[in-house]
Amino acid sequence: MSQRFRIDGAAMLVPADRTGIPALAGRSGTYALMPTAPDLLVFSRTPPEGGSIPTPRVVLSGDAGGFPLSDLIAFLSQSRWSGIIRVHTPGGERSLTLREGEVRGATSEEPADRLGEVLVRLGYADRAQVEAALREQSASKLGRAMVEKGVLQAHDLFKCVTHQVSEIFHAIVLCREGSFFLIDQPLDEKMGHSLQLSTQSLLMDSIRKIDEMAHFRKRIPHGRMYVARKRPSDGKLEEDEDRVLTMLDGRRTVLELGHAARLSEFDVTKVVFRLLEGGFAGLTDKPAGAPASAVVPEKTVAPRVRPPVRAVAPVDARPVARVFNFIFREIRDEVARSGMDREFIAAANAALSNQALSSSPVLEGLAFAADGSLPEGRLMEAFDKHRAHLGSEPLASFRQALSDVMFFLLFQAGELLESRADEDLARRVKELLATLEAP
Repeated sequence: MSQRFRIDGAAMLVPADRTGIPALAGRSGTYALMPTAPDLLVFSRTPPEGGSIPTPRVVLSGDAGGFPLSDLIAFLSQSRWSGIIRVHTPGGERSLTLREGEVRGATSEEPADRLGEVLVRLGYADRAQVEAALREQSASKLGRAMVEKGVLQAHDLFKCVTHQVSEIFHAIVLCREGSFFLIDQPLDEKMGHSLQLSTQSLLMDSIRKIDEMAHFRKRIPHGRMYVARKRPSDGKLEEDEDRVLTMLDGRRTVLELGHAARLSEFDVTKVVFRLLEGGFAGLTDKPAGAPASAVVPEKTVAPRVRPPVRAVAPVDARPVARVFNFIFREIRDEVARSGMDREFIAAANAALSNQALSSSPVLEGLAFAADGSLPEGRLMEAFDKHRAHLGSEPLASFRQALSDVMFFLLFQAGELLESRADEDLARRVKELLATLEAP
């Protein structure tokens, strides 16, 4: 995956460094160059010889502008596919990790997607607090450092990390340029259980942004357009609009403005659109000082998202509650070995009381016992009481609420345990969850 090549001025393909020299070994033959987007080269051997290579390997790639990624992700969710979706765009590289069709993690090169930026945007910390923590800890430990400093509570950190992954997901779904790759590779056991988000719910949340972005694209065809200031602020603009307006010099593109303002592509496009509508800014396809040519807006049609079909769930909720309680106790027992069980239970109960883990009514008023379990009798009473309000699949809603709690506990445990203990805990939890799937 790391071999690099370049095409020189004579259209010759050569290795960019020594890692690329052996990359084409065993690939001799005649190849047809397929017509693709400018950022993607696809060669097909003619005639094909077949065969396979070990993982990790790319099993599907394509033009992100020619195929709606929302439809692809919906298909992968319905197929319960496991692997990584990697998307390369002019704004940087982003990736999603899926396990059995559900989102388990995300990464991004985009500065606006960093956890510190999320903490500031959501109002959980100011920039000075984030920068102070980063001077003492690496970026990967920023969240735990903020909790230890008392800036965040554990459930606040969980909410921010969840929001961070959701924003990366939405940015991928909104992508209309670049290339995408589906990578088949074994997933890290710990990564697979520290976080889980419903792919179907994320796709439904993306519909609004897809529709809004289609509206913005009528005036801003793509993120490589340059933006110039036409008149100063009138004092009535929102904070982000004022901030971006001061950066407009005609030499920055929409994407570059997003980097500078630490805003996602969607958010900076929305801000620029409002500035255009208010007459504060203008667009050109050339930087300031260069002759501009006419811009013909591209028509963008929002893709239709086909949500996956859920199976009909059984009606007995007690086995589900018992399995999850067993898991909760298992997590608490592992944390107790490090002597942190009291703090762990206190943080979990604070999250429950603030409804930070789930909005499901079946969890209202509940608290974890010292052994890490939830009161089964009260759980069953709440399920029976609210069953009519849990949608067409009440057991699935009940299980999702307990699953949300479980992933918070695993996330919190992962911050307290050594790597080996955390991975072993994830393996045991996976085995317990598998009993719910057994016939």
